[in-house]
Amino acid sequence: MFGSFALTCFLTASIHMAVAQDLVRLGNRAAEAAYALDEIMGIPGRTIPDSLFKDSRCIAVIPGVVKVGLIVGGQHGRGLISCRVGDGWSRPSFISIAAGSLGLQIGAQATDFVLVVVGDATARMLSSHYIVLGGDASISAGPVGHIVEVVADATRASEIYSYSRSRGLFVGLSLEGASLRVDEDANKSVYYDAVDANDLLFKLDGSVPAEVAPFLRALQRHDPAGM
Repeated sequence: MFGSFALTCFLTASIHMAVAQDLVRLGNRAAEAAYALDEIMGIPGRTIPDSLFKDSRCIAVIPGVVKVGLIVGGQHGRGLISCRVGDGWSRPSFISIAAGSLGLQIGAQATDFVLVVVGDATARMLSSHYIVLGGDASISAGPVGHIVEVVADATRASEIYSYSRSRGLFVGLSLEGASLRVDEDANKSVYYDAVDANDLLFKLDGSVPAEVAPFLRALQRHDPAGM
């Protein structure tokens, strides 16, 4: 009997430890996303223009998207997304991105991405299942420079604008064809329940867990509408 009790205690402690480690990992992911946004917003000539940031429907940040290749290549990464709700930002949802490719390629690259979603339909499509960048939602490099005030208006052709910061051997990592989807397991771990991404991104109610708070603060820090 004592042996069974000890085994139960051991298993319970192991489960609690695994949960705690998972929360630390997800908290680190949110902190890395916040740092990536800070870094990209601080690059001279590459900062997301105020007009585009103000008109954004959602902002997704995916730090350290890795592309590796030797004949057969691929890329993957995990990050967070938050959408505008009322006068502020929604509770963040975890997301993941993945794609595969074929061709003569060799090397490795880590790229931080900030995706500016300007279409409401695109944001809601993502919250319900997933989207293919360049397929379900058009994507292009984000406009930069002084002409952006003219370019970034209601006549935009793209639904998502991409900004990036790369380190590695590959140059010009593209997200065309990549699938972007909600990371339901990560959301469940942080929000302690099977929470619907649509509720997270488009409703005001609910508290913000400490693990994702750094990402939310970074959005608020750089949002021209909140300054």
